[in-house]
Amino acid sequence: MHVLDEMQNLGFCSDQNEQQLIKPKQQVLIMSFESGSISFRMFYVPVELPETVHEQFATDVLDSVDRILDEEVIGWVGARHLLDRKINEESAWPGGHLRLTLCQAKRKVPTSLLRAECQIEEAVWMQAEGRDFVNRQTKSEIKEQVTERLLPEIPPTLKGIDFCYDRAAGILYTTALSEGQLDAFLTKFTQTTGQKLIPVDPVSAAWNEAQCHAEQWPQWSFAAEQWADCAPGREFLMWLWFMSEAKDGYAEMPGGESFAALVEGPLLFDQEEQGETAIRKGEPMLSAETRAALLSGKKLRRAKLTLARGEEQWVLTIDVDEFLFRSLKLPKTEASDATERFIERMEHLDTFRKAFFCLYTTFVKLRDDSTSRKTLGEDMKKWMTTRPSRKLDEEG
Repeated sequence: MHVLDEMQNLGFCSDQNEQQLIKPKQQVLIMSFESGSISFRMFYVPVELPETVHEQFATDVLDSVDRILDEEVIGWVGARHLLDRKINEESAWPGGHLRLTLCQAKRKVPTSLLRAECQIEEAVWMQAEGRDFVNRQTKSEIKEQVTERLLPEIPPTLKGIDFCYDRAAGILYTTALSEGQLDAFLTKFTQTTGQKLIPVDPVSAAWNEAQCHAEQWPQWSFAAEQWADCAPGREFLMWLWFMSEAKDGYAEMPGGESFAALVEGPLLFDQEEQGETAIRKGEPMLSAETRAALLSGKKLRRAKLTLARGEEQWVLTIDVDEFLFRSLKLPKTEASDATERFIERMEHLDTFRKAFFCLYTTFVKLRDDSTSRKTLGEDMKKWMTTRPSRKLDEEG
């Protein structure tokens, strides 16, 4: 069946606006969990979602876009594209993972088009009234009339927030990174399922993975004591950096597997009283600016991270304050079938999650123990003061 025919059968299109609604950018979208890199955050799902939960999402599906005017409409759709309103067991649970998208749809007249149409109407009004200007009230009335006339002809703008629920792990992944996306997703998810998700962040992960209260940790500094604070995520990223440079960079996983960790630039340092320091150009790892940031007591908030197991690599940018994972590149999959490829990608994503949690758990246990923390702090201070800095070394 042609996609347009399918959309008409589902009630998406009327004859007058079918051409606008099937523009390529709105017709079929390749979602990040199925292809390419993934930017996401994680949530703990406190109560296991039932196998029939897709029925709840199906009752809260995106309304027909024909009914959309100037107000935003929000609803769930399937993973094929942002007009996929067929939510059933087969489409919602590929490979045993619940995979759906929250679609936000709204019609909005482009600013340049609205301005041009208003200017045309204002010129007609001035000629009819014999005036050489248009007062404010008339301008407002013309704008309202033009907007009302154009809106039904404007194709809706569609935005999607993807999510994938790993029922076996009790983890939900979502592409909602910004505050606005996150609020919209969590509100709608709770309305649909009745469940409140728990964000995976440095504090919640310390408790769930290692039963440690990171929010009660004492302040810690690797350099300038006057800037000591407690920032579990930043301390973890600093520890990863230290491990990758001063140690062998390997972490043992349960079952005997080992992963190598590598921290690279661009780098973003942060310290509340001193502000941010972003180092992107040249060689960030060896720059004098990096050395200065370290010795002033700033901690790493964002960096490029690579985890490797044999020839397989997971490469991403991590923002550790909230555990935001940006542009994660998964190991390649050889599967040709779409479902099999999705399953393999979810297996790679689960492997990354386990490795990341293993690394974080190792750090948390060291940080939570006063003796281990003291020894680790001394080792990291020595590393920071002795690691090479290209500009300073060349000048010396």
